[in-house]
Amino acid sequence: MNLKDTTLYKFLIVLLVLASIPALFSGVMEPDGALYASMSKNIILFKDWFNLYGRGADWLDKPHLTFWLAATSFKIFGISAFAYKLPSFLFGLLGTWYLYKLAKDIYDAKTGLISAVIFLSALHIITSTFDVRAEIYITTFTLASIYHYYKAHKGSFWHVVAGSFFAACAIMIKGIFVLIPVFAGFIIYWLFTKQYKQLWQPKWWIAILAIFVFITPELYSLYTQFDLHPEKIVLERTGVSGLKFFFWDSQFGRFFNSGPIKGKGDISFFLHTTLWAFLPWSILFYTAVVNLFKRKNRVNLAPESIMIWASAAVTFLIFSLSKFQLPHYILIIFPQFSIITALYLKKLEERGLKIFFTVQSILFVLIIALLSALSFFYDFENPYLIVGILVIVLAAAFLLFKGVKLETIIARSAFASVGLMLFLFIFFYPALMKYQSGSEAGEWLKKNYPTAKPAVLNYIDAFSFDFYAPGEVKYLHNYGDLDKIKSTQDLVIYVPETELLKLKTEYNAEVLKSFEYFHITKLTGKFLNAQTRNQVLEHFYLVKLN
Repeated sequence: MNLKDTTLYKFLIVLLVLASIPALFSGVMEPDGALYASMSKNIILFKDWFNLYGRGADWLDKPHLTFWLAATSFKIFGISAFAYKLPSFLFGLLGTWYLYKLAKDIYDAKTGLISAVIFLSALHIITSTFDVRAEIYITTFTLASIYHYYKAHKGSFWHVVAGSFFAACAIMIKGIFVLIPVFAGFIIYWLFTKQYKQLWQPKWWIAILAIFVFITPELYSLYTQFDLHPEKIVLERTGVSGLKFFFWDSQFGRFFNSGPIKGKGDISFFLHTTLWAFLPWSILFYTAVVNLFKRKNRVNLAPESIMIWASAAVTFLIFSLSKFQLPHYILIIFPQFSIITALYLKKLEERGLKIFFTVQSILFVLIIALLSALSFFYDFENPYLIVGILVIVLAAAFLLFKGVKLETIIARSAFASVGLMLFLFIFFYPALMKYQSGSEAGEWLKKNYPTAKPAVLNYIDAFSFDFYAPGEVKYLHNYGDLDKIKSTQDLVIYVPETELLKLKTEYNAEVLKSFEYFHITKLTGKFLNAQTRNQVLEHFYLVKLN
């Protein structure tokens, strides 16, 4: 394919964006995505933008902005999976644009475009396009903040305000720990380049003050929902301060494992997480990091590179030392990973090009082979169609992009991700969603019994049912709760199989519909194998009391 390289990278960016669009038109996944969607739905149902409710109770774990953005989309487009996913998708595109701008301003346009291609085609970015949580928002807001502070460093004051606004947005998505990837790079860059005076520049203190001004909507919401109501039972106790949780327990409490939400921690967790999450670029990325330890490979790089490396390294170290770790945390520094990988790719000479031409091509073939095998192993309705599409993507990449050169490596790697997107978004995820019983039950209820008053009995993780069912879903934590509302007209209860016998014998319950369930974000070989799938399925039911 004879395209100017920058035109090629623009083409790949457009292709990756187009391949992402089908993700918007499928369901919302449990647990986190469906929980956040149901809480955003409650904002619209209750017409209350300051108090968050999840699982039928006051909810404190995350700040408000994720839910405000989704609820705004619901207000415009109606309550649907598409409306929930759209803001995250758009902010992901905004983040890609900021990544391009930052890399372009520090290095050049080519580095910016390659970084954008790498970012959009990384595996965990792809899966996050479908399984929407908070991390895409955090990634975009932290990156936008870094970009504007970088411009402010060069002299323009309005960038201080813009940087603080986006930093505040990131805080209102996740908490104050997001300031680490924002400021760590700058501070270490100033120390390494002996720009000590920058630490005392008034504009940076104004920036910090502006951040606190911009987060006042979050502080007000937390104060009115929790601090003004110490009688509320939150996190299994009373007297909970929303402000204290926001500034300490949710962040430092998790890091030191002293807060109400605890984890185990593994110092190597993000090393092996990055290996799969940053595919198909992870081998290149790790090689690029090792390459940075050689002084000769750093001498011709822009001094601001220290800012990129330090931001990634400090955040990665903090995550690794934390006792509370989840794979999607690493997304926050994928923009820095993308720039580091892009810079290394651009510097590859003949021997390196040959090695990674081979590595990336083999990786591409392996991805297509594994997905093709899974198509039959899972027993899709049209496995030959799926394999045919995957083979066409593979053939197109190998026919259009030939020769041992940088453009071929990047294009083939991006095409591998396009093939993966088509497989996941059009075939795999929609097939999995049939086993998310909550969304299936909610959709069935909406179509067949729209006047139903939905409830959940003795099951607190019914997030997708909560989102998909019509109206407000009541959470019944015991049979005493059920007795209080059992005479409600059109009451329909979503229950696990363990509750079915008692409901039939003591409450004369009628089963309206049964649904198969599997925890689809924790896939196992037995589930993926069509021959053994029934062995691991659970069952949930919609019942009506007579």
